[in-house]
Amino acid sequence: MPDEPKTLDPTARPATTTAPAATTTAPPGAAAGDSPARARAQRWTLGLVTVGLVLAALNLRPAITSLGALLEEVSAGLHMSGTVAGVLTSVPPLCFAVFGITAPRLARRFGPAAVVCAGMAAIFTGLILRPFAGGTVGFLAASALALMGIAVSNVLMPVIVKRYFPDRIGSMTGLYSMALALGTSVAAAATVPMTAALGGDWRIGLGVWAAIAALAVLPWIPLVRDRDRDRATAETRTATAEPGTAAAETRTAAAAGTAAPRITRSRTAWALGCYFGLQATGAYITMGWMPQIFRDAGVPASTAGVLLAVTMVMGVPLAFVIPRLATRMKNQGPIVVALGLCGLAGYTGLFLAPAAGAWVWAVLLGVSNCSFPLALTMIGMRSRTGAGVVRLSAFAQSVGYLISIPGPLLVGVLYQHSGGWGLPIVLMGGLMVPQMIVGTLAGRDRTVEDES
Repeated sequence: MPDEPKTLDPTARPATTTAPAATTTAPPGAAAGDSPARARAQRWTLGLVTVGLVLAALNLRPAITSLGALLEEVSAGLHMSGTVAGVLTSVPPLCFAVFGITAPRLARRFGPAAVVCAGMAAIFTGLILRPFAGGTVGFLAASALALMGIAVSNVLMPVIVKRYFPDRIGSMTGLYSMALALGTSVAAAATVPMTAALGGDWRIGLGVWAAIAALAVLPWIPLVRDRDRDRATAETRTATAEPGTAAAETRTAAAAGTAAPRITRSRTAWALGCYFGLQATGAYITMGWMPQIFRDAGVPASTAGVLLAVTMVMGVPLAFVIPRLATRMKNQGPIVVALGLCGLAGYTGLFLAPAAGAWVWAVLLGVSNCSFPLALTMIGMRSRTGAGVVRLSAFAQSVGYLISIPGPLLVGVLYQHSGGWGLPIVLMGGLMVPQMIVGTLAGRDRTVEDES
């Protein structure tokens, strides 16, 4: 009878029940039997990306903060003038602005993972070469190479998160922001004692950070070689996303043929760029001048250094919490205002009683500096597509770092000509007001595609 084989063949029923499921989850052209292997490959890829993100983030600031800790020794060793040493402190934001704008084109041509891999290699090469440069020019060139790698990686971190973790933007942004804050604070606090423990040679103290950069290259190598499969993985995750999620929105935009947005026509993009720039201005002013403010108020030099470390360390736990909170809110304006008010309170305290409440002001300014992971999170949320995030990240960070360049220099000029910290602190506090305004505009529930 025609129905008899179905009851006698034990393999017939599984074949009819599993085949449709396989065809709905496997990418085009993949066999049904390949889906378990593909799922394992996807899990392996996502795990590798997570490790790569953490290691990359750990390396995005030590090239800067380790140099700041040994700037006096480096200036003496290379016979730098005070002017050259001052210019050296302004090089990072300049490089971030200039080189960061190239990241979208590089990502389109080679893939974001390949560019981040190259960025980590550039950081390693710059860090290993600059301690042994024969003069100031060589030192600056090696530093610029490392900063170039940092610049393109800065821009592409939100892109990597959007591509591989479209439904976990907040948690993954928080993870690498926390690693970035950890790398920043550890390099600032550990470089001087580590240099002393290694014999007191500043060249060794700077060069040792190249070891972590070398480690950060490794996870990205298989991602470069596996570029096509990673793209298929991302597309599959987007295609199977639940309705209403970020990945589903990405799928909808792609299906509709959404073109890459014209970022310069978007008010949200400009608001994000200005917000990024003002928060970066506050961060660089804090890192460069806060210890001196405390020392001039009578706080011992060793305590002033610890106060700066406290400010930096505040970003470690909060950098994980704030992005997760931000992604659960349609409008991130309330978080922007809360962080801005912490900054205003901190600067007010520095103006009125810098020594008496030093620990409180350090904590408040550390909370305020967590505007950085919030800005990165909003970059990932303000575009529907990966292409849009690439453009928005490059635009916002390049514009932002350009805005941040004159801030620390202006504070130094005001301090020198006014003979005290009153006027510079008023400037620092005053900048929090426009930061809250543009941040509130950037936090509105809209995307750059809506405006361009």
